[in-house]
Amino acid sequence: MVKVTVYVEGGGRGRLATECRRGFTEFFRNAGLAGHMPSIVACGSRNDAFDRFCVALNEAGSGEIPLLLVDSESPVQSRQPPWQHLASSPDRWNRPQSSREEQAHLMVQCMESWFMADAQALEIFFGAGFRLPTVRNDIEDIPKQDVLRNLETASRRSQKGAYHKGRYSFEILAQIDPEKVIQRSPFAKRLIDTLKSHLIPA
Repeated sequence: MVKVTVYVEGGGRGRLATECRRGFTEFFRNAGLAGHMPSIVACGSRNDAFDRFCVALNEAGSGEIPLLLVDSESPVQSRQPPWQHLASSPDRWNRPQSSREEQAHLMVQCMESWFMADAQALEIFFGAGFRLPTVRNDIEDIPKQDVLRNLETASRRSQKGAYHKGRYSFEILAQIDPEKVIQRSPFAKRLIDTLKSHLIPA
């Protein structure tokens, strides 16, 4: 029996950690992993996510597979492996010797980029007054600051008010359609494919 644990950037402690775990759990369940779910560890900062992943990697027994999931924070060159991106980014994280390439995953360029793939879910969530401008198909190429600015501007006059990362992010994650995200985010597809390859029997 394989146990997969995803160490996620985001959440932190208390209520926010609970919401982070719930959001990713629903996203993965809706992506076709119902009955074959990974464990989710909400780590807070990206540095804490990397540190906890490294500890888990060193302590992992047979059949235990830790995965790291963090924002890329910037564009990722076509087909550039996540570890290579993380090593060349300001993080300067070198791939641990005991890890495999498939154990690092990126939300490109941030988790909110995934939201851009499902405007309908955003409209339902924010209600009347939400106006998201037309979003380019290649959501991974939208600069992070533009994604966040578009969300805030589009939701400012909505029923729920302006988008706030801590207040709404994981609730939205639980409601968006993973298939729409996978179709427009190759790195999201890579993550789901990796999870399925380990958790769903062939």
